[in-house]
Amino acid sequence: MSPRSGNRPAIPTAFHRLTLSTAIGALCVPAALHAQEGPDTLRLEDLIPDTAVANPQDWAVDARGESDLPPAITELPELAADSPLAEMPLITVPWPDDDLDLPQLAPLEPEDDIEFATFDEPMLAPAPVLVERRIDDNLVIAYPERAEDFPPRDDFIERFAALSTLEELEGEETNIAQLTARARRDEELLGTLLRVYGYYDAQISRNIAAELPAAGRDDGSAPDDATRATVRFDIVPGPRYRFGAIDLGNLSAAPDYSELRGAFDIDRGMDLSSDRIVEEQADLDHALGENGYVFAEIDAPELVVDHERLEGDLTMVVRPGGKYAFGGVVSSDPGFLGGEHLAGIARFDSGDIYRRSLELDLRRAITATGLVSTATITPRVVAEPQGDRPGVVALDVNITRAPLRTIAGAIGYGSEEGIRVQASWEHRNLFPPEGSLRVRGILGTQEQLAGVTFRKNNFGGRDKVLTLDAYASTLDSDAYDARTVALIGTYERLSTLLFQKPFSWGGGFELIATDEAPASVRESQTPRETYFIAALPGRAQIDTTDDLLDPTTGFRLGLRLSPEISRNRGTQSFYLRSQVDASYYRRMSDRVVLAGRAAVASIPGADLIDIAPSRRLYAGGGSSVRGYGFQQIGPRNAFGEPNGGRSLVELALEARIQTGIFDGALSVVPFVDAGTVSVGAVPTLDVLRVGAGVGLRYQTGFGPIRVDLGVPVNPGPDDNPFAVYVSLGQAF
Repeated sequence: MSPRSGNRPAIPTAFHRLTLSTAIGALCVPAALHAQEGPDTLRLEDLIPDTAVANPQDWAVDARGESDLPPAITELPELAADSPLAEMPLITVPWPDDDLDLPQLAPLEPEDDIEFATFDEPMLAPAPVLVERRIDDNLVIAYPERAEDFPPRDDFIERFAALSTLEELEGEETNIAQLTARARRDEELLGTLLRVYGYYDAQISRNIAAELPAAGRDDGSAPDDATRATVRFDIVPGPRYRFGAIDLGNLSAAPDYSELRGAFDIDRGMDLSSDRIVEEQADLDHALGENGYVFAEIDAPELVVDHERLEGDLTMVVRPGGKYAFGGVVSSDPGFLGGEHLAGIARFDSGDIYRRSLELDLRRAITATGLVSTATITPRVVAEPQGDRPGVVALDVNITRAPLRTIAGAIGYGSEEGIRVQASWEHRNLFPPEGSLRVRGILGTQEQLAGVTFRKNNFGGRDKVLTLDAYASTLDSDAYDARTVALIGTYERLSTLLFQKPFSWGGGFELIATDEAPASVRESQTPRETYFIAALPGRAQIDTTDDLLDPTTGFRLGLRLSPEISRNRGTQSFYLRSQVDASYYRRMSDRVVLAGRAAVASIPGADLIDIAPSRRLYAGGGSSVRGYGFQQIGPRNAFGEPNGGRSLVELALEARIQTGIFDGALSVVPFVDAGTVSVGAVPTLDVLRVGAGVGLRYQTGFGPIRVDLGVPVNPGPDDNPFAVYVSLGQAF
């Protein structure tokens, strides 16, 4: 040991290094001691005191300078003569004098021009409180509790759930690796959706909590093999960005700029939304197309986001071009469908301001004729705009002919009708334009018919149809036996699937010669009676429903009138066949529609015996009172067979209940029908037949397929216990 320097002892080199650094001491001291041999050699653990392990830094700079080493090493062991540390130099550190005087630091002089910032708000906004919403067993979303912190949250969550890859795993076994991979994709999806809603500084944290399979269950069953895990996403949306500058290119050059700009409902300061940009772009494009801008162009929108201003500047270059009016319609095949005919079925006149929807409507109408397989329309400039006066465009229609001849046939069997075979041949444009000829025939147990029909579609205007029909038939029904020759002509304005009209009408004539007899005298010697009938039938209907084949809201009100003159047995009779039909539809919920129908008919002016059996009124059947046979309700003759009447009342009520089967395509329809037929011209309810049952509806692309099972509630002696009806479309 060396003499004291001041009051501090000299410290051996190896020990000094140990006290200065635990890491150095751990390397140096054991190296020196390892050179010794013998059973008393100390281990490394013996050299490190507990205080050094617990807090090495405090121990290394201990101001007392006292050793915490175990007593066994207060004196260093003898080293071998050949050891590198046998002659270890001693290092002494002089201690400063007690009267050491350190210079004082001069204080800084304050500067008068320094300004200190003040903050009215805290520099860090408090984190919002999050609430959880479980999407499925594998997925949980946490978002701000307050609606004002995340206004579109409900729509956001619904949209995310529809697109989530994790949600697709609902009910499936999975592992952590699959879950993690899908969680990463869902995290990217969340970020994309947040930016769609204008949240460009959102924070998303992902956490996967796994629950390992249990060793077994309480009931002793085997444990689950799959690891159950839940992915949780915490969303802090941050501030919602707003629209900044709006640049719509050359739109201001359009003559009606104010109307067009109003159609693009985005202004500075509105909440930023990518969906809104897409929607308003479509609205602007529609407005341009509906206001004469045939050749308008809109570039893809560009959004530049400024994170400092929390705004997005939108640029969408619009080139409106000139404003135009409709000119003529030019056909590429004038001998087949001429331009004049096509202009007649268009819903615009020459000189009207161009509207894109009317051009599309014309193309659909041309396709709906069934005469063409394809039709394209190209606007062509005839005259350029001049000042405030619009230009003129002609519509060049290029058509491709479709096959025009059709052969059709059907074979069927019904418990009430027996066997029925029918066939037809048709040429749909034998008399251009749109003049068709159809030849048809029926062979059946009850009915035989041969007929020819001429039909002229779009005659005198859109959806106006001229029809001439001539036929000869025999009909052996349960009510009467008729052998008939007829010529019928009608001209009507039809409501179609392409364009359902609020008002439709029709009128025409009927010339009929029929040899008839009641069913009871078919095999008797009673002579048959011949009727010569001339009629002028007409109809009109008001329709406010939302669908032609499957209405859910609105009503229909129809009127049929047919003044007729009939001559038989030298007696001439005048009478009026009339009927009023009304139906009402009301949607009660997303899955339930109530529908009701009422019909009242009357034939005043002649006695029942002077009216041909085929012109009388009957009830019963799938479109009348379900549960009863066709024409089976009403007065009966002495042989118990339907005799028909001069007045009729029909009532129907049904509930159309959509099920979840077949993606909602299948519906269940309970129904109640009632009806009566009276001999007099004024209907009575003395014998009201009631039928009830249930039906099924299967929705297809062209309307519902209907199957009804009806049971007579108060049947007559000859009524069957039930009846089944199959058809296309609703019962009413």
